[in-house]
Amino acid sequence: MDGTLLDSERRWDVGIDELATRLGGVLRPEVRDRMVGTNEDASVLMLLEDLGLPLESAPENLVWLRARMTELFAEGVDWKPGARELLSEVRAAGIPTALVTSTPRELAHVLLTGTLGYENFDFTLCGDEVDNRKPAPEPYLTAAAKLGVDIADTVAIEDSPSGTLSALTSGAVTLAVVTEVPLPEDLEVRRLETLEGIDLEFLRALTR
Repeated sequence: MDGTLLDSERRWDVGIDELATRLGGVLRPEVRDRMVGTNEDASVLMLLEDLGLPLESAPENLVWLRARMTELFAEGVDWKPGARELLSEVRAAGIPTALVTSTPRELAHVLLTGTLGYENFDFTLCGDEVDNRKPAPEPYLTAAAKLGVDIADTVAIEDSPSGTLSALTSGAVTLAVVTEVPLPEDLEVRRLETLEGIDLEFLRALTR
């Protein structure tokens, strides 16, 4: 979701940077890059560790960050180029779709009742609803099971290193949209600069 369908990583940039300032520190770019594709719990721990602050303060800082992100998401988030058009085409063809995100339900709900729309998905799975989050394969395997489809017949679209690894190890045909955070070179995955111009026929060809 973040960085793949929606340009929401920019909102995360704001929220985490504000948290760093609130804690009397500075969010270093390399630390922020490591956070992409993980979850807010891990992000807060990474920030505290980098700032040399006690990890025991994570729960209270997590509460602050979640409240701030709710405000930022409520302001609205733009679609990534080509994402809305591709999703609309897939839905119009009656193909089952699932949203698999590391974002917790509380925050994802803000976007799903706004920009994204629950109606665009047959099933949604959030980061706090699985035992083993990305990069483990469980999120994608769970989604495929809920949709009643073979994971090998699904196409997963990702952008982060952890999300891409999750999709690949699940057995899904995986596309990775290149973002500011580079993927490891040893990840054997088809990479795209953008979803703009990608259509249903392109996705179908990948599973033949």
